[in-house]
Amino acid sequence: MTLGRRLHRQDLPDAGTRYCEATLPARSIYRLLHAHRERLFGDALFADLFQPTGRRSVPPSILAVVTVLQRLEGLSDREAADRFAFDVRWRYAAGVGDPVAGEETAGFASTVLVDLRARLRASEDPDRIFRVTCELARSVGLVGVRRVLDSAPLLDAVATQDTVTLVRSAIRGLLRACPPQLAARVRDGLQRSDDYRAPGKPACDWDDAAARERLVDELTRDGYRALVALRGQPLDARVAEAAELLAVVVGQDIEETDDGRFRIAQGTAPDRIISTVDPQARHGHKTAARGFDGYKAHIAIDPDSELITAAEASTATTSDAELTDRLLADLPTQAPDQPDQPAQAVAYGDSSYGSGANLAHLASLGIQARVKAPVPTAPGGRYAKTAFRIDLTQGTVTCPAKVSAPIIATRHGGRARFGRACSVCPLRAGCTSSPAGRTVSIHQHEAQLLAARARQRTPAWLADYRATRPKVERKLAHLLRRRHGGRRVRMRGLVRVGQDFKLLAAAVNLARLAVLNLSWHAGRWQLATA
Repeated sequence: MTLGRRLHRQDLPDAGTRYCEATLPARSIYRLLHAHRERLFGDALFADLFQPTGRRSVPPSILAVVTVLQRLEGLSDREAADRFAFDVRWRYAAGVGDPVAGEETAGFASTVLVDLRARLRASEDPDRIFRVTCELARSVGLVGVRRVLDSAPLLDAVATQDTVTLVRSAIRGLLRACPPQLAARVRDGLQRSDDYRAPGKPACDWDDAAARERLVDELTRDGYRALVALRGQPLDARVAEAAELLAVVVGQDIEETDDGRFRIAQGTAPDRIISTVDPQARHGHKTAARGFDGYKAHIAIDPDSELITAAEASTATTSDAELTDRLLADLPTQAPDQPDQPAQAVAYGDSSYGSGANLAHLASLGIQARVKAPVPTAPGGRYAKTAFRIDLTQGTVTCPAKVSAPIIATRHGGRARFGRACSVCPLRAGCTSSPAGRTVSIHQHEAQLLAARARQRTPAWLADYRATRPKVERKLAHLLRRRHGGRRVRMRGLVRVGQDFKLLAAAVNLARLAVLNLSWHAGRWQLATA
């Protein structure tokens, strides 16, 4: 398929264009796209996605506009194709005017949008639409050296499966992936009275505990038999992936008893697969009491312009701090021994980014950390670690009763044991219930944590933090306000979820640039004053 060219018609405004010019708000994203779509999404931006010869595609500049509006309004591909065909605002933004039957810009099939995303995903620059919005913001001076980081749950697009459904679906997936001769070999080894052709749960008296246990045992044995049948056989990538999935699913939830039976294990595996339909979706926790199934979205914004400078998606089990480097990749760094350099970068975040290792890493990059260090707590309202005076210079820890204990070095920091001193201490009841006395652990980055906790108690630090950090919460709420394609993802797999999330971030950035009155004047981008 070759690059589609825009149909050039006589430059006369049609009825739809005249109506939009008269009625749309001055700082509407439709006006921005109508006026500047060629500068934003010119043919050169997408030329590498197409072959020199072949059937012409729908012009990618039109598809880019449709994709942006689709993500902004939270629409499916079919709904977006319908909007382009019948919504005068979308046609005005894409610059195609009123539809004329038979013209190539009258409409297109929804699968054209699927094809564009696939071509972008396979290219060397899959996130170019988001990159264009970031470069545009920098060119007009809207991006400084401050960043605010945060994350939010993304609910998956599939149903969470129980152990029985997971194992049976994994066996069915392996049988479907195998070529006919290998599939017959695998089926010959299965002993359960199930052809594994129909989806869903197997027949079972779910009220009978013995029947449930027998089903789990039989399914697990069939799973192992299927894997044994593959030994010594040449496997293509698809079969190997299905076999690996079956092995993981059987191993994560099942345990063998002393008498040789298989049963569902107690507890939950740390990185448990929750669906064979989307094997990369995971159980996650935004807080200790609030869980979700799916992925996590991470963003960094400039707090002054409220534009998104970085957007990433990760598995639900990934900690926020792990994405710090990717979110701050565009910030200038400076060596800690060169503090006289102007405009030191600043990063804001909640306590998810306040681990000792992350604070030390930011300091090594010369980035000022305005993130909250977690405050230690103690069970039962006892004295927390903050009630102890830690002197790293002298290597001692002093308790509330003014007793000092030396810090003994360990592999991951240190430890101070008060031991016998606790047995006669009048404050023992409010400090520890251990017969061995109170022990205080010293983190390997304890110095950074102590300094951060001291800073975050100062009025100036608190005022700056409270005025700046909430802006990213507002931006996340704006990003995920649509249930379809917002809080709940439209895609399966981390790569596709990440691509879709960056398209959403690009759409929100363009809407923000429209509000800021972006314009093209005298050969350059600038912000209009009126």
